[in-house]
Amino acid sequence: MRPTPTRLLLAACFLHVCGLSNVEELKSQERLFLSSLGLSGRPRPAGSGQARRRVPSALWRMFRGSENVQVPESDPCTVAEYGVRGNIIRYVQDQGRLVSGWSSSCQACLERQLFFNMSVLQPVELLSLAQLEITFHWQPLRAAELLQGPQALSVSLYKVIRATLRGANPQANRRLLLSQSVRLQPEPTSVTMDLTSLAESWRKPGRNYGLVLELLPLSADPDELLPFRPGNSLPLEPAFNLPLVQASLVAVSLDPHQCRSRQRRSAVHLPVTPSNVCKARRLYIDFKDVGWQDWIIAPQGYMANYCHGECPFPLSESLNGTNHAILQTLVHSLDPHGTPQPCCVPIRLSPISMLYYDNNDNVVLRHYQDMVVDECGCR
Repeated sequence: MRPTPTRLLLAACFLHVCGLSNVEELKSQERLFLSSLGLSGRPRPAGSGQARRRVPSALWRMFRGSENVQVPESDPCTVAEYGVRGNIIRYVQDQGRLVSGWSSSCQACLERQLFFNMSVLQPVELLSLAQLEITFHWQPLRAAELLQGPQALSVSLYKVIRATLRGANPQANRRLLLSQSVRLQPEPTSVTMDLTSLAESWRKPGRNYGLVLELLPLSADPDELLPFRPGNSLPLEPAFNLPLVQASLVAVSLDPHQCRSRQRRSAVHLPVTPSNVCKARRLYIDFKDVGWQDWIIAPQGYMANYCHGECPFPLSESLNGTNHAILQTLVHSLDPHGTPQPCCVPIRLSPISMLYYDNNDNVVLRHYQDMVVDECGCR
């Protein structure tokens, strides 16, 4: 018989609560479980399955390698790829827009606004790294452009320190962060920059005015440049084809509540022979069965397992009993009605990693402690 979503959710929460009689109680347990994962509520991504942002290849590599990474006991929450502490990696997507026409302050420049919503971080999270990634995709529209070879682009990045009033000079409210030239190649070209301190200030209400990106084709005659319109709409025969620009902010943060010493996860092969003695039992949690497939990207499910069985007298070494459990078992054998047996509980757990979409369709990679029962004992 296929397990029902209700039974799977209760098992995932490890609550062992029987007799939930209505939907409200079930939702309450779901909120409790999500809270234990550091989520204020069930993510509900806005985009459809076809329109959602693809998972960056870097996140896929980190997710697939997370199961085999040896994490030092002294510093369990480290993102080796970036060399900082953290257990949450987000690709925060740009919510800015293209500015119609050329910049008023630079007649030959294309101006684009960048905005990254840092409120997606929970207050408890400690921001370790915020790295801006800007990728230029150059796609020549004419065969002649392929023969001209790479073209150069001047890239200037400004932070906006306050809102600009109508009619005021926007340059007065900007501070230059980066200025460099980029050679446009047939393959994508990227520029990265550390914005950790700036992104930390964006977490305060009313402090995030975004960024401004200015692009200037080098050695180009302004008369040959074409006004750039929202949506990247260009005439059929442009004199200079500007690249498609994609920007994202890689935010690495640490949730200290989810960071404890952990052991490297190893393959645990649980026996299938029936027994009433305390031990780990197999339990596979399928996220589709609990209705979470719309926001969890990977894994589709995992072997969570659970503890079940009796702690009989005398306790053998295989039951991993404490001295207290051994004495409690002895007293129970003498007074079975007045003293209960010790409980069969997890004594060794291991972590898993999850890729999912948040409410803003950002892709998040998060490492969760104590998700898999590897060993049980009497306590």
